Amino acid sequence: MKKRTLILISLLLLLVSACGKNNEEASEKTAGSKEGLQKVSLMLDWYPNAVHSFLFVAEEKGYFKEQGLDVDIQMPADTNDPLKLVAANQIDMALSYQPQVLVARGEDIPVKSFGAIVRHPLNHLMVPEDGPIQSPKDLEDKTIGYPSIPLDEAIIQTMVTNDGGDAKKVKMVDIGWDLIPAMATKKTDALIGGYINHEKLLLEKEGHPMRTLNPADFGVPDYYELVLVASEKGLTEKPEVFEKFMVAITKGQKFVADHPEEGLSMLMEHQDKTSPLENDIETKSLQVLLPLMDAKDEPFGYQDPETWEKVAQWLKDNKIIKQQVKAEESFINF
Repeated sequence: MKKRTLILISLLLLLVSACGKNNEEASEKTAGSKEGLQKVSLMLDWYPNAVHSFLFVAEEKGYFKEQGLDVDIQMPADTNDPLKLVAANQIDMALSYQPQVLVARGEDIPVKSFGAIVRHPLNHLMVPEDGPIQSPKDLEDKTIGYPSIPLDEAIIQTMVTNDGGDAKKVKMVDIGWDLIPAMATKKTDALIGGYINHEKLLLEKEGHPMRTLNPADFGVPDYYELVLVASEKGLTEKPEVFEKFMVAITKGQKFVADHPEEGLSMLMEHQDKTSPLENDIETKSLQVLLPLMDAKDEPFGYQDPETWEKVAQWLKDNKIIKQQVKAEESFINF
């Protein structure tokens, strides 16, 4: 799931402007396969890991096939690719992030979420468990390592201010994606940009237990970390494809929730050779994720309009997006 840069705009607009040819290619891709199944392309947000188990279960158990779909699950070459390629109609759907969808729409890029997969933030503030930082206000005069993402800066500003601290006294240090080494070597006092189902677990395994502080407990909207995204064009022209896809992955997620070990084993069979998975880490990761993916009384993937409104307003208030985004047009429930 690694990660979200919010610098989408110029490349996306170039891609969208050139999408005439891409539309033809996308139509050919989805025209159908030899088995009579409709070909659908899906790009992950990152390399395959525990959060994607439901997809590989849906594939292995034949849930996609039951819906008449042949889903081509792809891994991105870059974490910015999924949203770019969806916007340009080069792929049918992708996994992305709620704030990133709203940022894109703030630049008039026609993408829309059609399912909330992880319903709460995974990106938590992390500090050493035995250290002096107990709450965000304790970050005054401390350094926070982060991957130079404006969203992370806004999260810290909100958390510290909400907790009664002076956000101007916090020093943000760009450490790229070297989050684990930065904390392991005590280069920084805290981290933002790492996930509770990944970096936290790896740090603990290396002997660095971490205390985590959830942004949603300190003024940041309880946003959807991971969402399914498609272009407005695709959703308008073939809504039945997305409806069938949601039926299949709902069965996949239920199987994973009921049989986590078996579901995870199907994921492990599809791990990327360049990014091998550690079974113990992915097992713990899935334990963290399953409650955060549960929509309770609503169907899997359901999206709450109020959540979209709150996140859109918070992004506007923090100048992550320049113009007001119509939250109700940013998502669709099937």
